[in-house]
Amino acid sequence: MPKGCLVITVSGLAGSGTTTLCRNLAKHYGFKHIYAGLIFRQMAKEMGMTLQEFQEYAELHPEIDREVDRRQIEAAKECNVVIEGRLAGWMVKNADLKIWLDAPIMERAKRVARREGISVEEAFVQIAEREKGNRKRYLNLYGIDIEDKSIYDLIINTAKWGPDGVFAIVKAAIDHLYPDGDAGSEKS
Repeated sequence: MPKGCLVITVSGLAGSGTTTLCRNLAKHYGFKHIYAGLIFRQMAKEMGMTLQEFQEYAELHPEIDREVDRRQIEAAKECNVVIEGRLAGWMVKNADLKIWLDAPIMERAKRVARREGISVEEAFVQIAEREKGNRKRYLNLYGIDIEDKSIYDLIINTAKWGPDGVFAIVKAAIDHLYPDGDAGSEKS
């Protein structure tokens, strides 16, 4: 278990591997995993909408994003938490480590297609439309350009490493956040 109180954010676009990484971090370190995408999906379900319908609804109703973001910010007040969301790095300003995961859109479309049981072409179109809508919404709502990666401490192209490799890179970063370099060791 890491020393002290760690707050880590993991952001990235659809299919970049954020959920896999967060689950691995939560399991390894015993972190609580806060997932903005799940909150968003639950809200869509509560309103009886598909994810695409809710995405369009959210573009016209900024209170949706604000509620998701409020829950992320609130969660960051806890210790040893990993917060996953496209804007998590922007919302949780004082996170100990801000991570951005990326991969080329075709690789992400293949992953989403496998996960959702749809064609790669359909996944590609959905991702492209969703990202365009999200970018516009984030700019209008917060003045945040999701393409600005300057706030992140660590940016990883997940097309180059599988889940274990990505985890090893992030684990090394977490373990070296402290001067003695043993934050992840079991030693006291």
